[in-house]
Amino acid sequence: MASAVSSTPPPPAQRAGYRQLLRTPGAWTFLLPGFAARQPFAMLTISIVLLLRHTTGSYGLAGAVAAVTGVSMALFAPQSGKLADRHGQSAVLVPGVLLHAAAAALLTALALAHAPLWALITAAVPTGASVPQVGPMVRARWAAALGDGALGDGAPGGSGPRSGRHPLLATAAAFESVTDELTFVIGPVLATGLSTGVHPASGLIAEAALTLVGGLLFAAQRRTAPPLSVARADTWERPSSALAVPGVRVLAVAFLGVGSVFGGMQVALTAFAQEHGQPALNGVLYGVFAAGNMLAGVACGAIAWRTSPRRRLLTSYAALTLVCGALWAVSTPLPLGGLGLLAGLCIAPALITGYTLVEALVPATSRTEAFTWLTGSVALGQAAAVTAAGQMADGFGASAAFTVPLVGTALALLTVVSLRARIAPRGVSTVIGHEQPTAETHSASLRTADTP
Repeated sequence: MASAVSSTPPPPAQRAGYRQLLRTPGAWTFLLPGFAARQPFAMLTISIVLLLRHTTGSYGLAGAVAAVTGVSMALFAPQSGKLADRHGQSAVLVPGVLLHAAAAALLTALALAHAPLWALITAAVPTGASVPQVGPMVRARWAAALGDGALGDGAPGGSGPRSGRHPLLATAAAFESVTDELTFVIGPVLATGLSTGVHPASGLIAEAALTLVGGLLFAAQRRTAPPLSVARADTWERPSSALAVPGVRVLAVAFLGVGSVFGGMQVALTAFAQEHGQPALNGVLYGVFAAGNMLAGVACGAIAWRTSPRRRLLTSYAALTLVCGALWAVSTPLPLGGLGLLAGLCIAPALITGYTLVEALVPATSRTEAFTWLTGSVALGQAAAVTAAGQMADGFGASAAFTVPLVGTALALLTVVSLRARIAPRGVSTVIGHEQPTAETHSASLRTADTP
């Protein structure tokens, strides 16, 4: 294993475990409200699909409206992240959650009034655009709390890998993936239970309420917010976009495929449960899928990885594509649940590794924006998959809808494999299949290719 030795001694070794991470000062003040505020990403799509399936009788129409919210979120999320980097998270979050609650209420009222499709789509645009990007904001707070904000040169693709990378950052990335997937265990099950057991609109109403309360509580935690991104004092230079980093663009494509799994599974599992006459089965099956994701996330944070992040991304993505290839052939609940569990086990490593690579590729001043590009890509992939899976379910049944995750992951995997050189941090070269620091970083940092 190649390494470079710094002239300054490294910091004392720190056990990169969850217990040590959760002892970070101020962590719990943003974790708890952040958990409630990030529910929309897990509840919104399925709540819209279930409500509009009830009022219109069509998965295709329900998927189209849900897809509009996903596209809208994907387009506006990076701008929200950029504004949060420049003006502060609270300044973006407070008006955002107020707008989201109002837009979700309008969409609910229009659906119950059997409004025309154009009116539903019109209301879906602000509903998606205003989804608070709490996950990226929490990840940015972890980086600030762990002291990583001072690292880096402030320019995407700058002089090389940042020195002194905190050993708990990879653990924080894994913890956040676990938290995301816990919301995907709770959110869809909660939305399905409310929509099928209480009232078709109750899932969307609960989503809006959680967003409002959790978002305002999270915004009130100003002490743990990351520092603002501003122009350098001696120039008029504006902060560059995180999308200027080639690796971020490749990871965004990879996350499109992950979104296709989330969106395709939501619609396909709903259609599958309806075909079998057990609507409540949808929440159980999706919960199993999300539980696999969560369990894999826990394991990823506990393992001391000896392989490079890039190799882990390629391996987990290839496995995900392989599992998705078998979903369409299953016709009974038990094996479908097993494959869903395997798919979840493959998604978490891909997501965690992607976020870990962002921390190595992007400076702290653009990190919230970079995270929102990835979450926006997930939303965009989810939107496209919801639309495609809805059309497939209407025309050919639930089994055909399961082909959507396969196509999405296969295309994304092809792109990532072809452009894998771009997701190696600057200053890291590939020698005989192993990532090693180049001479450019030899005097800059103590860094190994196998750092997770």
